[in-house]
Amino acid sequence: MKLQQLKYVIEVVRCGSINEAARRLYISQPSLSKAVKELEKEIGITIFTRTSTGIALSSDGAEFLGYARQVVEQAELLEHRYLNAAPSPQLLSISTQHYAFAVNAFVDMIKKYGQEKYQFTMRETRTYEIIEDVKSLKSEIGILYVSSFNEKVMLQLLKEQGLEFHELFQATPHIFVSAQNQLAKKKSVTLKDLEKYPRLSFEQGEFNSFYYAEEIFSTIPSKQSIQVSDRATLFNLLIGLNGYTISTGILSEDLNGSNIVPVPLDEGEFIRVGWVVHNKTQLSRMARIYLEELHKVIEKYHQK
Repeated sequence: MKLQQLKYVIEVVRCGSINEAARRLYISQPSLSKAVKELEKEIGITIFTRTSTGIALSSDGAEFLGYARQVVEQAELLEHRYLNAAPSPQLLSISTQHYAFAVNAFVDMIKKYGQEKYQFTMRETRTYEIIEDVKSLKSEIGILYVSSFNEKVMLQLLKEQGLEFHELFQATPHIFVSAQNQLAKKKSVTLKDLEKYPRLSFEQGEFNSFYYAEEIFSTIPSKQSIQVSDRATLFNLLIGLNGYTISTGILSEDLNGSNIVPVPLDEGEFIRVGWVVHNKTQLSRMARIYLEELHKVIEKYHQK
C-alpha cells in the first residue's frame, strides 16, 4: 500500500469521477483506475462500486476512506515539520440547511486555520441533498434540524442511509423579521400573530415533503406564501415585503447586519439542530476544527 494510492482514493471521492480525478491529478484515467484496482486487490475490499452511470463509494470504501484521510494528514504534517515541504491544500466540504451560524463558523475556521492554499466548499442546500452529499461523502458533514413532527421519519432515514445525527443544541423556534416590522417590538409571537404576514420558506425541489421542510410548522396553511432558494433572497424579501420566516433564532450582526431580528415563537415547540456524518468514516482534522468553531458560534449567539 502506497501513500500515493491513498491520495488517489481521496481525490476520486472528492471529484465523484475517475475521469475528473485523473485530470486534477495530472495522470491518465487508465493509470488511476489501475492504481485503485491494485489497492483494492491488496487490501481485499471493494472501495468503489462501478455501474453504467459511474462509480460510488462502497460501505467498506467509506470506512477505508476515514483511515486513509488520517494517514495522509499525518504524513503531510510530518513532511511539513521535518522535510520543510509545503503543506498541501486543506480540504473540507460542508452541506447545510440555510443557517447563518453555519456560515459564521466556516468564516472563523478559515480566518484562524486557513493557509495560503486551501480548497473548501460550503453548500447551503436542500435537506434531501444534504443527506445525499454526506451519504456519498461529497460532504464530510451535514447540518440540519429535527423536531417532534419530523424526528421519527428523519432519524430513520438517516439510519437507513448509514448516517449518524449528533445534536448541537436545542432551541425554541424564532421568527426572523425586518427590524421595521411591528412584530420586532414584541417579546414573543404566536402563529395567530403571523397570519396577516407573508411566510417565506426554502423550496425543496422535487423532494418537497413536509418532513424535509427547513421551517417548523410547515404543514399549517398560509394565505401568503413565498418559496425561495437562497438566504440572501429570503432576507431581502423579509425586508421588502415585511414577511417572516421561522428558524433557530441564532443570527449574527457581524455577517447579517442589524436589519433582521429574531423574535421567539411561543407555541410550546422546540427544534434540535445537529450535524450528520457517515457512520463508516472518521472526521478529518479540518472537520474537527470546523465543529469546534461551530460550537463557539452557537455558544456566542444562541439565545437561551
